Amino acid sequence: MSAGTTVSRLAGRAAGTRSALLGSAREVFTASGFAEASIADVVAGAGASVGSLYHHFGGKAELYLALFEDYQRRQEERAVTAVRAARTAGEADAVALFVAGSRAYLDGCWAERDLARLFLAGGGPPGFELVARRRYREWTARNATLLRTGPDDGVEPWGDALVLVLTTVVSEAGHEVAVCEDEVSARRLAGDVLALIGRIGGGPP
Repeated sequence: MSAGTTVSRLAGRAAGTRSALLGSAREVFTASGFAEASIADVVAGAGASVGSLYHHFGGKAELYLALFEDYQRRQEERAVTAVRAARTAGEADAVALFVAGSRAYLDGCWAERDLARLFLAGGGPPGFELVARRRYREWTARNATLLRTGPDDGVEPWGDALVLVLTTVVSEAGHEVAVCEDEVSARRLAGDVLALIGRIGGGPP
């Protein structure tokens, strides 16, 4: 067996262990919350050792933050993919693209409502609120880049205040979608919010 093959296998094993720990952590954290979650339960569910958890994540707090970052990355990928698909289909209006990305984000809030509810509930490790706020600022900045392109009709581009308001509306809608009782209610709520945003998008004041 070559050295390259050995390294590849070890890397694959490490990635598998990390994935198993995150999957188990998702079940434990969403069932118990951060404070009551047990490291022993996480490693047992992953079929791993306590040592491997500390090797990959450093501890319970870091594991929780990694779970949050992975969730946020998937949400970002959903939105980016939706915006790219809309552009490929010929859509050029900035607000329509924002709505397309927001729809994908809200769909993700329902699809992964266990995590959305976990992070909405609060009670994470010290520093979590700062991490979540940083992620929110990054999301707002991406939306600003998208919306500041403005429509090609001479209308003034969107200002910072309106970008912040629209981002906040979608964020709060995501919280509500995640706690809906069923998918029909979740989709209805998301649709109503996005229709409102579309109407606002007739042109900033």
